[in-house]
Amino acid sequence: MASTGLQLLGLVLALVGWVGGILVCAAPLWRVSAFVGGELVIAQVMWEGLWMNCLSQSTGQIQCKTYDSTLALPTSTQAARSITVLSLMLCILALLLGVMGAKCTHCLGDTNQVTKARLSRLGGALFIVAGLAFLIPICWTAYSTIRDFYDVNVAAPLKRELGPALYLGWGASVLLVLGGVLLHIGSSPKGGGTLPVGRAAKDNPHSGAAGEAKPQEKSFV
Repeated sequence: MASTGLQLLGLVLALVGWVGGILVCAAPLWRVSAFVGGELVIAQVMWEGLWMNCLSQSTGQIQCKTYDSTLALPTSTQAARSITVLSLMLCILALLLGVMGAKCTHCLGDTNQVTKARLSRLGGALFIVAGLAFLIPICWTAYSTIRDFYDVNVAAPLKRELGPALYLGWGASVLLVLGGVLLHIGSSPKGGGTLPVGRAAKDNPHSGAAGEAKPQEKSFV
């Protein structure tokens, strides 16, 4: 039988990870300016994201501007956009399947528990796939940022550091994967059950014969 507690915990963790993924996708804090020596003006900090870049000044004023052309962006940024959006859309489908298949809901009725458990397991698997897919652009952006930071051929004003959105993205991916695992485990049938009555009678054929022999012995007495 499915475990309602594990299902609910998995859904809650996956939901939190999905909301965090939306924030990461929209945040312009994937990469921030790196202060290497005295090459940059400390009064200004550049933020870069998937959809816009922002200029933060020491006075507290922030100016953001969306990218003019999608096709003019680097291939890595375009791929990161596509993967993050597809991952978040996959989470919506996984969430619908998880809620429909949860034991505490009545979407498919209370008598169809086998189908509901299958839907929940499928939803958990989709959450795991979405979490792993969301890791791809996060890890690739972190790798390229670190590579360019230590590259001597990259000018100091062009060097960037890891932004807060990347760390939040790692946390969101972990929550999605963990929530999917708990949802899948909570929806899996538990092993070890009792044998059916018919099979038990076949496995012990002498029980019926012994029961019939006792009345015969009493009749002769």
